[in-house]
Amino acid sequence: MKNIPTDLLRTYVTVIKEGGFSLAGKKLGRSQPAISLQISRLEDLVGSPIMMRNGRSFELTEQGEILLDYAQRILRLNDEALLRLSKPDVTGKVRLGIPHEFAISYLPGFLTGFAEAYPGVELEVISELSSNLLLRQSKQELDLVIAIHKEFDPDPNAKGWHEELVWVTDSKHNKTRFDRIPLVVAPHGCVYRYRMLQALDRDMVPWRIVYTGTSYGGICAAVTAGLGVTVLAKNTVPRDLEIHECTSRLPQLEDANVELHYDPANAEPAVLQLVDYINKVSRQFSIG
Repeated sequence: MKNIPTDLLRTYVTVIKEGGFSLAGKKLGRSQPAISLQISRLEDLVGSPIMMRNGRSFELTEQGEILLDYAQRILRLNDEALLRLSKPDVTGKVRLGIPHEFAISYLPGFLTGFAEAYPGVELEVISELSSNLLLRQSKQELDLVIAIHKEFDPDPNAKGWHEELVWVTDSKHNKTRFDRIPLVVAPHGCVYRYRMLQALDRDMVPWRIVYTGTSYGGICAAVTAGLGVTVLAKNTVPRDLEIHECTSRLPQLEDANVELHYDPANAEPAVLQLVDYINKVSRQFSIG
């Protein structure tokens, strides 16, 4: 039975996340030829091509898509095992604030893994809009907040990642045929709402708001019902909705920035461990 080394899988995931061999090499501290060699070794092990390369760009083959899913899961389990074996005695309580959509899409993945790696840590999770979570943190009601921002933190040491934003619609109705694009939005203060209106106004596309919802579930339900289109982080789009490619009527969107807010000087060990864990696992989850 063959074994796939985790360093090859990590290189593969990094190439996809970074969008190229050279960028992955910079991220991993290896040369571009070394990255190419690792991908070739991986293809030899699995017995089939996993990428179709065309100059600097590439597309995943069907086998490559399958391998990506396994690679992410294997790396997550590998990282969880190392965390649990190296830091088994961390205890305490973490009051975590997380946006609604991340609570549904990310919680089953990385927070379940964290709970298994650190069984002595109690997690208390609050889900709201990022602006509300940051307000609660300012009142010392939360220890750690995962918040979505419009602007990108210039600090290279900042903890967080970028999220690709996409247009989302139901599969039955073509919303772009209307004179004004019908929009399903969250209240003011939502980054997705801001990015949506920013893109439409930039390209002078007429729009109208048909539904305002305060929860991720409500917004998705309104889109499913055919009321309009919305914008979500690509990794949080539910399976029963569709990502609509960008067009002249649904223009290109800028990414959102996700940051981890906490007090590093006064944080308890459990908080610091959760920060490190989220930042590490997000490298697999945040592939756009």
